[in-house]
Amino acid sequence: MTTARKSLAGAVMAAICVLSVTACGSSDPGADSGSSDGRGGSSAAAKWTDYQRVEDYPNTVRMPAEYITMSDGTLLSAQVMLPADADGTVVDGPLPVILTQTGYNKSASGYVDGFAFNSMLVKHGYAHVAVDVRGTGTSQGTWEIFSEREQLDYKEVMDWVATQPWSNGKVGTWGPSFMGITQIFTGAWRHPAHKAIFALVPMGDAYRDIVFTGGQVNVGFIPLWIGLVTGLGLVPAQASPEAIPALLDHVLGTATYDLPIIAQAVLGSGGQNYDSEFWRTRSPIEVADRVRVPTFIVGGLHDLFQRGEPMLYETIKKNATTKLLIGPWTHLDASSGAGLPADGVPDVNQIALMWFDRYLRGINNGAESVPNVTQYVYGEERYVVSPDWPHPQARAERWYLRGDRTLSAELPAADEASRYTLQIPVEGLCSVSSAQWTAGVLGLLPLPCFSGSNNINELPLLGAVTYTTAPMDQDYYVNGPIEADLWVSRALGTDASVAVRITDVDPNGGSTELTNGTLTVSLRAVDSSRSRYLDGEMIQPWHPYTEASKAPLVAGEPALANVEVFPSSFVIKAGHSLRIAVSTSDFPHGLPPVTDLLDQVLGVLRIDSNADHPSSVVVPVVPVSALRSPS
Repeated sequence: MTTARKSLAGAVMAAICVLSVTACGSSDPGADSGSSDGRGGSSAAAKWTDYQRVEDYPNTVRMPAEYITMSDGTLLSAQVMLPADADGTVVDGPLPVILTQTGYNKSASGYVDGFAFNSMLVKHGYAHVAVDVRGTGTSQGTWEIFSEREQLDYKEVMDWVATQPWSNGKVGTWGPSFMGITQIFTGAWRHPAHKAIFALVPMGDAYRDIVFTGGQVNVGFIPLWIGLVTGLGLVPAQASPEAIPALLDHVLGTATYDLPIIAQAVLGSGGQNYDSEFWRTRSPIEVADRVRVPTFIVGGLHDLFQRGEPMLYETIKKNATTKLLIGPWTHLDASSGAGLPADGVPDVNQIALMWFDRYLRGINNGAESVPNVTQYVYGEERYVVSPDWPHPQARAERWYLRGDRTLSAELPAADEASRYTLQIPVEGLCSVSSAQWTAGVLGLLPLPCFSGSNNINELPLLGAVTYTTAPMDQDYYVNGPIEADLWVSRALGTDASVAVRITDVDPNGGSTELTNGTLTVSLRAVDSSRSRYLDGEMIQPWHPYTEASKAPLVAGEPALANVEVFPSSFVIKAGHSLRIAVSTSDFPHGLPPVTDLLDQVLGVLRIDSNADHPSSVVVPVVPVSALRSPS
């Protein structure tokens, strides 16, 4: 596996990104009415083109910030960047508008291009307005993490933007991370002025994607994220009569809303550690089927929202022209499309310009006909296009964990040995997973384990048990979600955690992590009606993660844990092997709430692999003939 190489300048920008947990760089595709199947005329033979257009204006000017009054009287801070001529004179006349709604204080972060503003788009004839969502930046109110009231603000902001003198009434939304999430919620309102979405690294399911993956608290990212949003909201960036009330709102909101939510999640109190209406309200996937404007989604194979990005594409494409681009990225790199252009895929800024020119300006540039899905494929180390996601040619193949620690297509025998792994709640700290779930921050450290090497996590003393295929006699292409079906038990205790890593083992024994999944075993209940099946095999389980669904382990009795392993795209090359490494922790990605932690701190987890309890892994395999370059 390779990652985009960073120049010194890129490393500096990445460090700045860390401080705001958002994107460095810019790009954003848009949306229009599209075809009924969401494919916009693109076919299996679709290719990328390098869209270029001369800048309309040489300069940009940021206008003074102003306030928008919401229907409940709360004031939201907004600022617009407009194109200007060589003398710095602002362009007079209505323009198509790019809207970014951010939680990262546009006044503090907006001077780094690609955070709150995209000067490249402005120089190509767009007005760009950035708005601090309520309770953040210099806006009034309490930040309630994508609450219903905040989502109503998105619609009211759109009302305001569409009627300003610098606006021609056609609005596209743009931005990464937080600003990508707000776009999906905005699109769900179906505002008549909203013409296009370009969402970089947006979240899908708040609970399953990021907050409680596998039913465990994400202690790597969530405290950092909430702390940074609220922290930036405590930084006064302008002196005005409205600034002091806003600062007081932020202090009160942090003390009475944000901090208690974090505490309840970590402690396992107040029901915050179970899926509920609270988390569903904050999940864009719950409203994505309402989106009707053309939507471009950018994601990463090791992004924070690796799970949700293709699922958003899958939902929105049913009703609007939708495209999906997934690179070899963590959150920071995905936010800027690091390493592009490559393999015929343009820079994300150029893609965004093409998207907005098509749907806000009506330029017939073929944006609707670019490939529906473009994914980086590990092993091939290049981008490959396909007509859809999941891949239409995928077929389910099951590999069985064997008592001799091999992976085989053959069922295990009745007397095959069980394997054991220690319960270590902080295992996996030095892993690509840790880099992923800290938004790429740890990936900046020059340690092999943060860039893919999994050998350290497979040492016997650390407790991981590995199961490995024989070397492949030909390339083996996997594309989509993966499921590990593990029969596990404990001699003592009523709960356990399971962590699964899928790795590529080279001929020299080097093990490179490709993707992973976790599960709290007591929350193993599956809703089959919401799970994904392929060729009759469940390949992506959907767990309710409710208190009512909780089923404690019975001492000594094997229980089937269907572990959701997040989707990926990779080729196990001929001579390499596919491996599944099973342990009991993926820290800091997941840590049981305090109320459950004591039951999982000490002990041994048994993994059965026999005829009565055949542990296995199901992968979506695609013919190697489907691999082709987009160039």
